[in-house]
Amino acid sequence: MNWDHARFFLAVARSGQILAAARQLGVDHATVSRRISALEEALRTKLLERRTAGCTLTSAGERFLAIAERVESEMLQAEAEVSAADLELEGTVRVGAPDGLGNYFLASELAQLARQHPRLTIQLVPLPRSFSLSKREADIAVTIDRPSRGRVVVKKLADYDLHVYASRRHLETFGPISCVADLADRCLVTYVEDLLYSAALDYAEELRRHMPIRYECASVAAQLEAVLSGQSIGILHGYAARKYPELVPVLPEMSFQRTYWITAHEDVRDLRRVAVVHEFIARRVEEQRPLFMAR
Repeated sequence: MNWDHARFFLAVARSGQILAAARQLGVDHATVSRRISALEEALRTKLLERRTAGCTLTSAGERFLAIAERVESEMLQAEAEVSAADLELEGTVRVGAPDGLGNYFLASELAQLARQHPRLTIQLVPLPRSFSLSKREADIAVTIDRPSRGRVVVKKLADYDLHVYASRRHLETFGPISCVADLADRCLVTYVEDLLYSAALDYAEELRRHMPIRYECASVAAQLEAVLSGQSIGILHGYAARKYPELVPVLPEMSFQRTYWITAHEDVRDLRRVAVVHEFIARRVEEQRPLFMAR
């Protein structure tokens, strides 16, 4: 059996779609279909049920998936143990992060690392509402909830603060904010409530009681832009808002603290390329800790 065929099978099994697997592998869907067919012919059994909505595993496919994942894990471990430390880094490392940290910290930091290693591809992707390190949807994940399941290595990355912010233009137009009573006619920008993927993101409840006018945005970037426009006030990540002199913290008694965790799957944590990116993120956050928690 050709192991490379199994690599294509793993991509389809994890994504549930031949087209999605093709995009991940950088080939066309016909190539993926051909490789799966060749694998099924070699094993003399059907591994996938192909349907319009995607692919599902047969019982044989379920059994083969477990075997293929064990082999993949051993091959990754072998790569980690024998790869030469003095060779130039190459390959791909995918980092998943919340859009706030991704847009306002990691985007610029990881660009520096990419310039240092021209043969290394670093992918920064926003974390969806659910994701799986075991399905290789990311090699490294930064989350706001501490992962408690799976074969993962977890480390606390940093605490960070959030405050209520308004723009100087907003305060000039609508007046100063010195107490919660001043919020009655203001517009609050918050997350879309039914899209919250973590209870840690629901920090606007106290403000909602005082502010009937609400505007909901699903991303940190959109919320920050709404506050910058002067039309809204919002609870923003301090490390993002402090980049903009136009933004002013108000109601200092209403501050919040959350935590970022950095996680990698046990199978890839010791791969040199993954370890280098993981350590770089941890070091750069540590070096800029005052950015995340104002004193």
